[in-house]
Amino acid sequence: MAKTKLHREGYRIIVWSGLLWLGFNLAVDTLVPYEWLAYLLMFASTVLWLLVIWFFRFPSRSHRSLPNEVIAPVDGRVVVIEEVFEPEFFKDRRLQVSIFMSPLNVHSTRYPIDGKVIYSRYYKGKHMVAYHPKSSELNERTTVVIDNPVVGPVMYRQVAGIIARRIVNYARTGMEVHKGDDAGFIKFGSRVDLFLPVDTEMYVVIGDATRGGETVLGALPVKGK
Repeated sequence: MAKTKLHREGYRIIVWSGLLWLGFNLAVDTLVPYEWLAYLLMFASTVLWLLVIWFFRFPSRSHRSLPNEVIAPVDGRVVVIEEVFEPEFFKDRRLQVSIFMSPLNVHSTRYPIDGKVIYSRYYKGKHMVAYHPKSSELNERTTVVIDNPVVGPVMYRQVAGIIARRIVNYARTGMEVHKGDDAGFIKFGSRVDLFLPVDTEMYVVIGDATRGGETVLGALPVKGK
């Protein structure tokens, strides 16, 4: 059975919210004159604190994939599979695969493929709903490109949504990264876009659910073939 631990991005928030939970419950126990109301408020505050802890869960994941196969970087649902022009790095046609994450999904980001980080950049931006077609270009986001020795460069982009207000990106230029390892965190609803070669063989379709670090999205063409 897969183990679940807490993501490191949640440690500080969980501690501070725990202190608030304790202080609130002590105040309720002292100041609220009605026992039934005090119990109700304590129960509600406990549920909220447990939800905070649950949001920062980081389940252990494993995958069975070939070197040229790309895996889902996040939990969510596939909302876009289409050929687009990618203007930031490739400046050519790419297959965009977008995964939308609801506030209930695991929000850690995992590297979709092995390789060396050759590009990593953060952009300030708007906070439109994450499933809006323009959110990938206009919202707060990070862009990371990993150069894989088998298939060449692969891009993924963390995109903030209308609720998400902080993106954490661990990828730094020059790093060697491994498929499925922890790549960062997006707090609350958001999406992740991948930009793959247009002749990628896709294993998923729009509407499919994904599990970050586990679901194999497709097979990329091998260089030189």
